[in-house]
Amino acid sequence: MEVRLAKSAGFCFGVKRAVEKVYEQTGSGKQIYTYGPIIHNEEVVKDLEKRGVKVINSEEELKELKEGTVVIRSHGVPKRIYTLIEEQGLECVDATCPFVKRIHNIVEKQSSEGAKIVIIGNAGHPEVEGIMGWSKTPAEVIESAEEAEKFVLKEERKICLVSQTTFNYNKFQELVEIFQKKGYNMCVVNTICNATEERQTEAREIARDADAMIIIGGTHSSNTRKLYEICCKECERTYFIQTLDDLQLDLPNSVRLVGITAGASTPNNIIEEVQNYVRINF
Repeated sequence: MEVRLAKSAGFCFGVKRAVEKVYEQTGSGKQIYTYGPIIHNEEVVKDLEKRGVKVINSEEELKELKEGTVVIRSHGVPKRIYTLIEEQGLECVDATCPFVKRIHNIVEKQSSEGAKIVIIGNAGHPEVEGIMGWSKTPAEVIESAEEAEKFVLKEERKICLVSQTTFNYNKFQELVEIFQKKGYNMCVVNTICNATEERQTEAREIARDADAMIIIGGTHSSNTRKLYEICCKECERTYFIQTLDDLQLDLPNSVRLVGITAGASTPNNIIEEVQNYVRINF
């Protein structure tokens, strides 16, 4: 039986950079905090907790801090969080993914020029919440074709449409077409990062050939969830696991190819562990 691992599986540039920044800070002797879990992977967060890193889950918790270093995670945060960190006299280490930071800059500029900001993404996702926090005027989040069809611009002005970096590329194109048919004056910026597009395309191609597909990633990881959805459409036996402990494989003898991919927040050691297990036991 062949086991095919996606070349793009595992940490993307932004996540790797953010995780490294936190680990660098652990030797500083200061109390280190991350604003939200540094990435959507419980194993990494647990390891950082063992090293004394604490997670801040709200602005209220941030307001109670008087000293220490706060690391902004790769998802980014609203602009007001930077202001609050400064007001509290805390040190800030900004690990926002540069691709996310680019969206912040676009949204801030376009909204200050009067554009209506529309974000194609998952409402409530930390990256989307962060993007909304850079708009000078209320932004709107669109996640589905139904929401796009119902959207009505109440005043005559330009729309600036951007995307969550980890959104499904094909779905993004579908929603953009719905907006374009409405005839609005629009500025469309495809802000899905190249790593996401590459990861999704590769996962789809492997799943088409595979008899079984294993997707590794955190349960709260948006990009991993999208990989799972893509692979489910191509391969009936698709498994979503966080670690090897979650893997319950029951494969018939007819299985000839098992594909493996992983979300952007999955460490290499977990991927290797799953890959080795499948190679040895099937």
